[in-house]
Amino acid sequence: MSLSLTFHEVLKSFGPVQVLHGVSFALAPGRVYGLLGENGAGKSTLMKIASGYEAPSGGELRIDGRPVHFTGSRAAEAEGIVLIHQEFNLAEDLSIAQNIFLGHEKKRGWLLDDAAMRAGAAEVLRQVGLAVDPDTRVRQLIVAEKQLVEIAKALARQARLLIMDEPTATLTPGETERLFQLMAKLKADGVTIIYISHKLDEVERTTDEVIVMRDGRFVAREATAKLSRQQMANLMVGRELSDLFPPKEALAAADAAPLLSVQRLSVPGWAEDVSFTVRPGEILGFAGLVGAGRTELFEGLLGLRPHSAERVEIGGRAVRIRSPRDAADHGLTYLSEDRKGKGLHVAFGMTENLTLMDLARYARPWLRRGDEREALKAAVAEFGIRAGSLSLRASSLSGGNQQKLALAKVLHPKPRVVVLDEPTRGVDVGAKRDIYFLIRKLADAGCGVIVISSELMELIGLCHRVAVMRGGRLQATLPADHLTEEELIAHATGTH
Repeated sequence: MSLSLTFHEVLKSFGPVQVLHGVSFALAPGRVYGLLGENGAGKSTLMKIASGYEAPSGGELRIDGRPVHFTGSRAAEAEGIVLIHQEFNLAEDLSIAQNIFLGHEKKRGWLLDDAAMRAGAAEVLRQVGLAVDPDTRVRQLIVAEKQLVEIAKALARQARLLIMDEPTATLTPGETERLFQLMAKLKADGVTIIYISHKLDEVERTTDEVIVMRDGRFVAREATAKLSRQQMANLMVGRELSDLFPPKEALAAADAAPLLSVQRLSVPGWAEDVSFTVRPGEILGFAGLVGAGRTELFEGLLGLRPHSAERVEIGGRAVRIRSPRDAADHGLTYLSEDRKGKGLHVAFGMTENLTLMDLARYARPWLRRGDEREALKAAVAEFGIRAGSLSLRASSLSGGNQQKLALAKVLHPKPRVVVLDEPTRGVDVGAKRDIYFLIRKLADAGCGVIVISSELMELIGLCHRVAVMRGGRLQATLPADHLTEEELIAHATGTH
């Protein structure tokens, strides 16, 4: 059952860009390893090589001491190595059961054994705590449920080495706790686990050792118990990190008229009679458990879902928003939590993504490519986007750099009110700090900023007020001096 894996001088280049520089380290069976590093450090690329999705440009992998050369992910899975992707690798139009056994279908004679696959799917869904019919189409699931299906799919592969890339990014505290219990059971059964996460409290709690990568190189390995979270963060970025959050100052325009005023906004099936305001320079947080209706509320406000509202005002003027274009015309913009599905056109270049929402500025009357390129250079510098070339497609960027590009895109038209949905999901600690200071800078410039986040400390560290939703309704709006994890959780769960 157990498996040991060794990376020996592993190299990887994409065209002229070298992303891995002779990485070497070994993993022992039945241990949990935290793999840390900033976005772009090479973690995901190395794990794609380990799981057969990419081939190394040099060096080799060894399993139990013997060299292996995978021709694809199926070959890696045959050795017991399974990767749970950070970006979902699911067929939206197939059922949960069909996804779990895709490429590994159970058969009875020449025919597919649908009953056996449904039963097998039900068992692994039970293990991850997802109470959904295995015949449900994946496209009907919310993001957190899709994440649990990815984990269930990996369990069905009988993994000996399980690689988890940001597995809790969309999970509730209860679902996260269940995952940790499952990891402990797998470890006891001899499974080796590589746990990639930017949530250092989770790394501290779940791992035996920490392996740190930086700029495509192996830089450190320590027993987790010997490192504080601050030391982990410093190893990742290669320098001492100062305070994660910018200083929180009292709202200068506390008595100013709201920039955005929403009265009794409803989104059928998701939110009912929600009212709130955002003032110039204010950072307003939205907290709540998965399914509370936060994302759907703002998708309704932007015209992405059917909705009704008694009144919506932007800058003191009543507006009617039927589409994101209407919203943008009024100075309201939204960054989706799903950066690949809704935030970026990953097949487009970085330039095309950046200027897409503000093309009129660059097309008078013809598209001025030079001006677009200068705008991209400025955005790369301002947002700290790490890219080997300005000509790269968005799909070639690491997850954190895609998130920075998505932020640059929605802020490029210079909106008055910006809604950021999970703005640091899957982003490393250094990039998180960059984004937090950028949000503070936006507020200082007079923008109204709304931050939807599942990370309570993020909301507490950033926001002047936090609105808490539960079951589609606004439960409370807490001022800065009442922002504690206990208070937020109590309102989100209805135990207050």
